[in-house]
Amino acid sequence: MSKRALVKYLSALKKKELEEQLIDLYHRFPAVKEYYDFVFNPKEDKMVQEAKIKISNEYFPLKRKRPKARRSVAQKYIKHFIKLGVDPHLIGDLMLYNLEVAQSFSVEKNVPEAFYKSMGNSFNELVQYISLNALLSDYKDRIVACYLFATERQWPNREDFSRSLDIID
Repeated sequence: MSKRALVKYLSALKKKELEEQLIDLYHRFPAVKEYYDFVFNPKEDKMVQEAKIKISNEYFPLKRKRPKARRSVAQKYIKHFIKLGVDPHLIGDLMLYNLEVAQSFSVEKNVPEAFYKSMGNSFNELVQYISLNALLSDYKDRIVACYLFATERQWPNREDFSRSLDIID
C-alpha cells in the first residue's frame, strides 16, 4: 500500500474506528508498543545506560569466561535508538563508548585483523554521525583520543581513521 492510499484510507475512517485500529496495532506489534511507550515516557538515559552495560559485557563479561567482542551488539542498539529518535548527544556518546571499550579490550587481548576493520567502520560512522548532527564541539576530545589510540598502537588500519577525520576538517 502506498502512503497516498493509506492517507486516503485513514481520512475515510471515523475517529472511533481510527482509535480502535491504533489500539489493535499497539497490542499486536511489539514495535508499535515500544514506539508509543518511548514517545510518552522517554527514559533515554536509562536505555543508553542499559546499552552501555550490554556493550561492556561483550568485551569484559561478568558471567562467562570468554568475551564475544561483537560489534553487531552495539550497532543494533545504535540503529534502534536512531529509529526511535533518541537525542543525538546520547547516541554520539554511545558510539564513542563502544569504540573506547573496544580499544581498551584490544590492549588486553590479541585481536584478529577483522576487529581492526570493524572498529575502523565504527569510527567512520561515528565521525559521520557527529558531523551530520553538529556535535563536534561536544565530542572532539574523545574522537581525537580514539584516533591517537589507533595511531599510537600502530593499528593496521590507522590510515582509515585518518581518512575518517578528514570529513570533519
